[in-house]
Parts: sequence; structure tokens; C-alpha cells
Amino acid sequence: MARSRHLLWDAARGLVRHRSALVGLAVVTALLLVALFAPLLAPHDPLLPRMRERLTPPSSKHWLGQDELGRDILSRIIYGARISLTIGIVSVGVGMAVGVPWGLASGFYGGKFDILTQRSIDILLSFPSILLAILIVTVLGPSLWNAMVAIGIASIPAYTRVVRGSTLAIRDAEYVQAARAMGAADARILVRHVLPNVLGPVVVLSTLYTASAILTAAGLGFLGLGAQAPTPEWGAMLSRGREYLRVAPHVSAFPGLAIFVSVLGFNLLGDGLRDALDPRLRGKV
Repeated sequence: MARSRHLLWDAARGLVRHRSALVGLAVVTALLLVALFAPLLAPHDPLLPRMRERLTPPSSKHWLGQDELGRDILSRIIYGARISLTIGIVSVGVGMAVGVPWGLASGFYGGKFDILTQRSIDILLSFPSILLAILIVTVLGPSLWNAMVAIGIASIPAYTRVVRGSTLAIRDAEYVQAARAMGAADARILVRHVLPNVLGPVVVLSTLYTASAILTAAGLGFLGLGAQAPTPEWGAMLSRGREYLRVAPHVSAFPGLAIFVSVLGFNLLGDGLRDALDPRLRGKV
């Protein structure tokens, strides 16, 4: 518990001195608030078509215009924030749930188990993450839930490698050896002494991978492998709007801008957290 409080204090102190990280934090906070209060913020029903007003440009009534079915783009983007954040959180959760224990065990026990683990990770890393996600979604079937699972599976190798590397640096530390000499079980050593010391890299990686998950999900949605119509998912909105780029560029431009701002916010926040939590970089923040 004390280690967790110390980690949070270091992160907060470092972020205050990191201007770009504060920008990222503001973007992420705004995205969270928009997703949380979407029913209150959305001016129109995001699923209600108005065929007589299809492809209408931005106006005082519809600030970002209307799409190919006359639906309000601003309302769909607001509700799409919920979907994008859900994708990021669930995908990162899947990657952490498998990758963190796997990396801890691999780095702590070593030997043949470590060799077998790393060869398995090498096989997964031989596939580009987007290609691996496409392969998994193709097998499971196109849907929002399958896309989240696929992106999560594609992130497992990164979590395993990062946690394994940190565990290798910690497992021979004096306090770990002291705990082992006192007769502490391996599970207790891993949970009480090793895991708290690898949380920093995991937090940074999770922030960066949330951005990657949002971007990958948008790519799957663009290809028709993610969220299905009429779900207001940014990638799917971008895909449907490409047919009208010449006559109504706003249909694609605003969902694309939402993806860009969200990914940029998480990346800036992740870079700031990395600088704040890395002892070698704290003096340069």
C-alpha cells in the first residue's frame, strides 16, 4: 500500500512539471467526462435517421452536420467516446490479466519455463498487432466484443516482455532474498515485493496501449470487422463517410479528428507518466 501511494505521488509530482502530459491529462479527462455524461451532452438521438436532412453541413442546429442517414454527427461522436474508451479499457484489461502474471512467473522462475514462455511470445510478436487482431476477429466473427478481445490478445506480448524484464531486475534484490530467507512463499514474494515494483512500467504501458487500442479498433471498424451498424463507433463512421468525401467531407473529417485527439491525449499522458516514473528521467522533466 505504501509503495502504491509513493508511486501515485511520484506520478502526480512529475506530471505537474510536464506540460505536454498536462495537455494529455486534460484531453483524457475531457474524454472520460464526455463518455460518462453522453446522454446529457448529446443534443440529439445518435441513432435517429432524418433522410430529408442527409449530408447536411454543419449548422446552428447540428454543429458538426449530419451523416448519410441524416443522423447528428456530434451526438454520434459523443456516444462513440463511450465505445472507444470501453474498447481501450477492456483490451488493456485482457492484456494485463494474461501478460502480467505470465511475465512475473517467467522472470521469477526462469529456466525452461522462461524459455518456453519467451518462444511463445516470439511467435505472437512475429505477427503485426493489427494483422493478429484481424486474424482473431476473422476467426471469432466481426463484432465489438470480439474486436476488444482480439486487441487485448495482441497486447499480451508487450505486457509479458515488460513485466519479465522488470522482474529479472528485481528477483535478486536484497529485500526479495530476505523475504525468501524468512520462509515466505513464492506467491507472497511475487504479490508483496515484486508486483508493486513493476507497476510503474505497467501503468505507462497501459496508458500507451489504450491509445493503440483505440486506433486499432478504429482500423477494425473501418474494415467492417469491429462495431456493426448502427453503433456510433468512430472507425465505422469514418469508413461510411469516405463515400461522400467530395460532397460532404465533414462526415469523415470529424470522426477522424476525434480519433486523432483521443490517441494524441493518451500518448502525451503516457509519455509524461514514463518521464515521471523513470528515476533516470525525473531530473529532465
